Amino acid sequence: MKNVVVVEYDPEWPEVFERLRATIWSAVSDVALTIEHVGSTAVPGLAAKPVIDLDVVVPDDAVPVAIARLARIGYRHRGDLGIPGREAFRHDLAIPHHVYVCPRSSAALGNHLAVRDHLRTDDEAAAAYGALKRRLAEQFPHDMDGYVAGKTHFLVDLLRSLGFQPDALDAIERMNRRPS
Repeated sequence: MKNVVVVEYDPEWPEVFERLRATIWSAVSDVALTIEHVGSTAVPGLAAKPVIDLDVVVPDDAVPVAIARLARIGYRHRGDLGIPGREAFRHDLAIPHHVYVCPRSSAALGNHLAVRDHLRTDDEAAAAYGALKRRLAEQFPHDMDGYVAGKTHFLVDLLRSLGFQPDALDAIERMNRRPS
């Protein structure tokens, strides 16, 4: 069972991202468009689970090639884990991180970038999100599904305010709903 731990922002997270990015980029640079630092560790000052999230952005037709390239450097493909447009990977590196291959047109990528970019520019929203994450980690210390479900309303409201369409928001709510 995974413990849910949220810590204060660590100013070393961008450097950790860059080290991971450099290794991954060496394997995918001829097929990827960019590698984005996403998730809460990408927002200066935001409390977060101490896990770096990386989105490898590829042209829509390059997903299979990127999957094969990541396998060559030790990343195990785990499928989309219920999130269409986001292929997940695991690696045994000591650095806690998640890697996702996202086609440039995917809703998952749009969601990741919109949340990150908004929280980087809205200190009040970032503070509210950080406080929510800390409360949920206390409330659900051994329940990742409960933690994720607890964040969903905040994230959907934020994306709604940014102009995301109702069908996209419904899909996000369904994907993050606590399993029954």
